[in-house]
Amino acid sequence: MPTYRLAPSILSADFARLGEEVRNVVSAGADIIHFDVMDNHYVPNLTIGPLVCEAIRPHVQVPIDVHLMVRPVDRIIPDFAKAGANIISFHPEASEHLDRTLQLIRDQGCKAGLVFNPATPLHYLDHVMDKLDLILIMSVNPGFGGQSFIPNALKKIAAVRAMIDHSGRDIMLEVDGGIKIDNIAAAARAGADTFVAGSAIFGKPDYRAVIDAMRSELSAV
Repeated sequence: MPTYRLAPSILSADFARLGEEVRNVVSAGADIIHFDVMDNHYVPNLTIGPLVCEAIRPHVQVPIDVHLMVRPVDRIIPDFAKAGANIISFHPEASEHLDRTLQLIRDQGCKAGLVFNPATPLHYLDHVMDKLDLILIMSVNPGFGGQSFIPNALKKIAAVRAMIDHSGRDIMLEVDGGIKIDNIAAAARAGADTFVAGSAIFGKPDYRAVIDAMRSELSAV
């Protein structure tokens, strides 16, 4: 059975008490903290930067998974590595040289990931699988929290799962966008092993109840 990981996205947390929020969600059973970075250029929203990552780092021992929705991307990578990120992922459209950007992330001591929007083709993976620790499939178009899951993402997850299995490499397959209790099992059956959920967790009064319900769904896959 795969090792399943839940990665609550702080995009939906209460920013007025962010340290408390990340402590509470980890206590409730979260495996990873997902950190969404938007620049109002690559995506039509503006969120948070390295200083916020640095601020929450002392509050949790679990990995911080930084998803960069910024362009250009290389300049900001060392700042997030210094701020305490463990995993840094980016979109192929945001880099002039994928191989170089992936190597930059690894040179900073972080795991490296590549992110695919719903309409982004997978051919970028053909030449960089050896530098990947994570592949993130977006099941919404990035830019805002609270969107509905795009069902066609399941086909892309399955295609990437086949590529990972064929490569023989230990690469996490993450899905982000509209993940809830009632669809997390479908994403797992398609091949995902790491699940980002924002409003489905932080939007509820009892984080543990939601996380336990998600794990129950996953245990039945």
